[in-house]
Amino acid sequence: MRDLKYLLLAAVCLLASVAALADEGMWMPGNLDKPTARTLKKMGLELKPSELYSPRKASLKDAVVSFGGFCSGVVVSEDGLVLTNHHCGFGSVQEHSSLEHDYLKDGFVARTREEELPNPALYVRFLLRQENVTKRVLSAVRPGMDESDRANAVDSVMLVVGAEVSQKDSTLTGVVDAYYGGNEFWLSVYQDFNDVRLVFAPPSSVGKFGWDQDNWMWPRHTGDFCVFRIYADRKNRPADYSPDNVPYHPRYAAPISLEGYREGDFCMTMGYPGTTERYLSSFGIEEAMNGINQAQADIRGVKQAIWKRAMDASDDIRIKYASKYDESSNYWKNSIGTNRSIRRLHVLEKKRALERDLQDWIRRTPAERDSLLHLLTDLELAYKDRRAANRAQAYLLESFLNGPELVQLALSILNFDFGADPKVVEANLQDIVDKYANLDLNIDKDVFTALLKEYPRHVEAEYLPPLYDSIATVYGGNERAYVDSLYARTAIATPRGLQRFLENDTTLNLFNDPAISLGIDLITQLFDMNLQMQASNVAVDRGERLFNAAVRRYSHDPPRPPPPAHTPPTRHFYPDANSTMRLSFGTVRGYDPADGTHYRYFTTVRGILEKARAHRGEPDFALQPELVSLLEGGDYGRYADRSSGEMKVCFISDNDITGGNSGSAMFNARGQLLGLAFDGNWEAMSSDYLYEPRLQRCIGVDIRYVLFIIEKYGKAGRLIEELKIG
Repeated sequence: MRDLKYLLLAAVCLLASVAALADEGMWMPGNLDKPTARTLKKMGLELKPSELYSPRKASLKDAVVSFGGFCSGVVVSEDGLVLTNHHCGFGSVQEHSSLEHDYLKDGFVARTREEELPNPALYVRFLLRQENVTKRVLSAVRPGMDESDRANAVDSVMLVVGAEVSQKDSTLTGVVDAYYGGNEFWLSVYQDFNDVRLVFAPPSSVGKFGWDQDNWMWPRHTGDFCVFRIYADRKNRPADYSPDNVPYHPRYAAPISLEGYREGDFCMTMGYPGTTERYLSSFGIEEAMNGINQAQADIRGVKQAIWKRAMDASDDIRIKYASKYDESSNYWKNSIGTNRSIRRLHVLEKKRALERDLQDWIRRTPAERDSLLHLLTDLELAYKDRRAANRAQAYLLESFLNGPELVQLALSILNFDFGADPKVVEANLQDIVDKYANLDLNIDKDVFTALLKEYPRHVEAEYLPPLYDSIATVYGGNERAYVDSLYARTAIATPRGLQRFLENDTTLNLFNDPAISLGIDLITQLFDMNLQMQASNVAVDRGERLFNAAVRRYSHDPPRPPPPAHTPPTRHFYPDANSTMRLSFGTVRGYDPADGTHYRYFTTVRGILEKARAHRGEPDFALQPELVSLLEGGDYGRYADRSSGEMKVCFISDNDITGGNSGSAMFNARGQLLGLAFDGNWEAMSSDYLYEPRLQRCIGVDIRYVLFIIEKYGKAGRLIEELKIG
């Protein structure tokens, strides 16, 4: 009877946890288990699982794309129109912009299909099917293998399984990814389309309204959207750009709803989230905080301040630097917010509590105790052994390899593969040449000088690259003198110098060039750091894999009372995000960020006008007069909210998202498009490590505002006619 009482109590705890955290998780549509499917239905989803994902017939997943490999998008017309975020299309808009055609500032509208602008480096990826290949991959693993041998064996099989797909069909790509810390493996089969053209971009006063100040914040009033079109050959197959290509006809185009949403309504996202570390140990989270997160916060802040001053002083520089500034600042603010939230939400404390409970379970469970008794101790020591080198490596990467653009050019040249396919060689060469077009050497010198001064403030002296010896002995400790000399002596500061290298000019020795030589020194420094951490890296990888598997087993075996306070909440685990298609689900709802403060679940155009007035004179909130007139006019037509008559701009849900989800479709219970996800919220920036249901929100732009801007501001009614609006 006592045992029965304990079991009932444990069951109640588990059920309560499932109910409380039903919104958590980024689920693989090709591996949607029955408990999750039941939860989806219970929460209101009206579609069957086969209507979400099917490898054989058209389903909702066929409307969702990976956009460029860094964002998500959704197909919304039978002629291949794709919606994504403005910040996802920002690089393409910037590439087509000039002082004469400032599409960043003014927006872009293709009045005809002939005016749609090609983007050679851009592609979209469709998921065709997913398949569990764990048994095949792990068949290469033998008892007694150390972690390095295991990793090599697993990687070899993964590559073979993936390559088999394209061998059977050259238009397809197979990718095998590891899940659950390398304990499961799934094959995803994709089809890529490389002819993607810009159709519509709102002005930055819409698509970037609020810029850095509002980034990651709620309430938000940003019309973060862009419109592209996929082109294919005349047989509807993937093809490189050609004037002869025609609009792609997708298997499925997402329908659009103008009904809007109310608080508590079901909401689902589908997209390609980047990476999460939900099952990472507390030691790993602490390392990320003090390493890469802090390095990005410290170093990018210095670099961006220099860029911003120059951008504010010159329209030419603003256009050249807009895209790379946007990308850099996004991750900079994310790193700051992540570390802040980890501390504020006590993420480390919660993880450590779980680890204590896990350790108690291991001690009480003979089968686990024999092999895992020292798991957490060994893992902690492995992280401790590489602490200093890992931190220094993070700062080295940010300060130099991802810092001065001259160094990045040198690394690009060093890594150039002249023996590749001619098309690949040509494309890679163009990538390098494009870098010069958006480079100002004086700004880069300022950045390099500032970072040379900043790097030693954060690392121990043993991790200083050889260039610091040169600065001290040759240049009398003057960083600027070193930088000026370097830029004056290198041949690769201009495209002409690059051309001489490529033409095999016998007067030049590639490896004698000072910038190339510096690049080699920095790579060597990075290699030495990796060598120093080699044993620790192997131990960390093994420990995290075993830790992940142990937590999953522990969740299947809830201990008898007194039940630990931090027992894993469910008996089935979603895998960490890894840039494969995922769906998340939840409800539209506001939240309380602080005592006495409530944020409602939507914003309206009234907030745009209020912010513009409150920040008068600030470029981040400036509006074109014609946009002000349009918003103040109140003529929202069929895009006005049907219950209030307001023009809603953005809304929030408790859907579980992360980086890469930008541009993800936000669907209602019938699979109709409500909006596009574009951001998380400041109060829950630690969500890559721990989902916080009380605070975590997904910010999306309302599809009605998107269509309003396209039709009323952009005067692009022809695009509206392509859509399936319900």
